[in-house]
Amino acid sequence: FRAVTKLLHLCLFLASLPSRLPGIKVKYLFLAWLGIFVGSWVVYIHYSSYSELCRGHVCQMIICDQYKKGIISGSTCKDLCEEHTLVFQQCLSSSPTQQVYRGRWIEKEVIIKCGIEDALKADSNPDSVPRKDLVLFDKPTRGTSMDEFREMLLNFLKANLGDQTSLAALVNQIITMADVNRDGKVSLAEAKSIWALLHLNEFLLMLSLHEKEHTSKLLGHCGDLYVTEKIPHNSLYGTNVPHFFQPLLPSAIHRIIHQWFAPAWPRRAKIAIGLLEFVEEIFHGTYGNFYICETSFKNVGYNDKYDFKMVNLRKVATEMTIRGFLKGRHCEQNVDCTYGKDCMATCDKLMKQCKGDMVQPNLAKVCGLLQDYLLYGAPSDLKEELQKQLRTCMTLSGLASQMEVHHSLVLNNLKTLLWKKISNTKYS
Repeated sequence: FRAVTKLLHLCLFLASLPSRLPGIKVKYLFLAWLGIFVGSWVVYIHYSSYSELCRGHVCQMIICDQYKKGIISGSTCKDLCEEHTLVFQQCLSSSPTQQVYRGRWIEKEVIIKCGIEDALKADSNPDSVPRKDLVLFDKPTRGTSMDEFREMLLNFLKANLGDQTSLAALVNQIITMADVNRDGKVSLAEAKSIWALLHLNEFLLMLSLHEKEHTSKLLGHCGDLYVTEKIPHNSLYGTNVPHFFQPLLPSAIHRIIHQWFAPAWPRRAKIAIGLLEFVEEIFHGTYGNFYICETSFKNVGYNDKYDFKMVNLRKVATEMTIRGFLKGRHCEQNVDCTYGKDCMATCDKLMKQCKGDMVQPNLAKVCGLLQDYLLYGAPSDLKEELQKQLRTCMTLSGLASQMEVHHSLVLNNLKTLLWKKISNTKYS
């Protein structure tokens, strides 16, 4: 209220300036007043959205409450709740139910992620007594044997990743991760924690893609809170316009800002090769197929060596997840068969039901993302051929009949074109 009063006094002062300073043109005073008003509005919107989105203190309160009760366990619990060497710092959340923070773990910069959706459902007051144990940490129950828990894990993975021959190895990896104290046994608290984590899409995908070099490393967990390595550049262009300024800037200004801050073209080529390799890895990977369902420069980044890193795996979905969403789904047109933002399947207009074929595969969507990224500043002797290959790539169909040889050929041609240009240079 005090800040609003001060702003009102300032506006009244500016309004009275023409009579006090007749030499100053009214239009300049108006522009100054308008600038202050818009700036104040932006600041107000920013801080009101911050208080809604950023609830790290609620997340920590819930997790530590469950840890102290002995309901959950994890490799970071002691550091978070007792020694306080794992600290929340800058809020990066884009949803109040999915908390993302830049933090510090002892002397290392990390990313801390946790969900508070169940706590908020239980009580509309986010600062109330935590009740998350009633909803999330309910399985496995006391008395569950180790063999039964293995069977639970295997059935869960089959339902979410498909019946892959490699799932037994993934179960063993999960059991090893759950055994925090390395005593060769999994306690009930350890089992409840890893079971809750597996129900988080990003965590499941991180485990499924852990052998790949293009995803963040998982550093530890406590209950369903988990810690990953910090990716230095969390945008394809190296910087993001603050979200509260984005609606105010036209797309042309966005493009100029991106081009200004983007790495040099050879660096961009190296990052693009990494992104293409990631697309290759998640198509017929060790644990099935995966689809990128929000192809945005905000979800991909790179490290200090300009190696591509997938920043936001929450926007990636398993084939089984999408099939479950599409099965029996009524539709009038293709857009009715959209999972996430842009995982669109075809609609059988005669049967009025969604089919399983994607309209656009991962590769076509990624090439659309890379078009502006690679063509700006591209070497003149490469630009025409690069544009041609990107255009071909963007027209790829998601039909199963084209998903094998044709896609591999287009992807390899594009990788080869980029690699030839930067190989045997300091950028390689």
